Amino acid sequence: MPDTPPFEEWCRRLKASDREAYAALFDAMYEPVFRYVRSITSSAEAAQDVAQDTFIRLWETRESLSPNQSLEAYLYRIARNRAYNHERNRRTRDEKEPAVRDKTAAQPASPARPDDQADADQLEDRLWQWIGELTGRQREALVLTRFEGLSHEEAADVMGISPRTVNNHIVRALKHLRGRVNDYEPDLLGRDEQ
Repeated sequence: MPDTPPFEEWCRRLKASDREAYAALFDAMYEPVFRYVRSITSSAEAAQDVAQDTFIRLWETRESLSPNQSLEAYLYRIARNRAYNHERNRRTRDEKEPAVRDKTAAQPASPARPDDQADADQLEDRLWQWIGELTGRQREALVLTRFEGLSHEEAADVMGISPRTVNNHIVRALKHLRGRVNDYEPDLLGRDEQ
């Protein structure tokens, strides 16, 4: 079995309305699409809705799929458009209907863990906080390439920009993150700079 999903085969089979190929694509790509959409949307619930809507839209447009385009990039482009539309609609709704929302959902206390795991979890939380400080384009380029494994060309296709611009966004994002990590824990990156 190959290490990478068979996107070309899925594309061909989806175009022919093969439900098994659709199910296999869904199983392989739901979590990555959800993670990507979560970096754009305001909540996990919204990300779940958008991710599901993304796959519905893919099925609706399956007959127009082209074997010359990256199915993976096409899927992320649908997800991106759906996520931004969802957020735009949410902001419009929020402006029209001001309501008190509790953004601090009750979470069960986590069991005690070793210090190393707790430190790693704290650093991961901070990392996501710092990623949230990036511009939308920087965050999107970083998530697509570093977390979802898309090439710069595929990320460029999803984002509607050139691969060089994707690279520029990533360089700026990594510079920002290195600075934040260095401020937080100067020795973490193995540098003696202060």
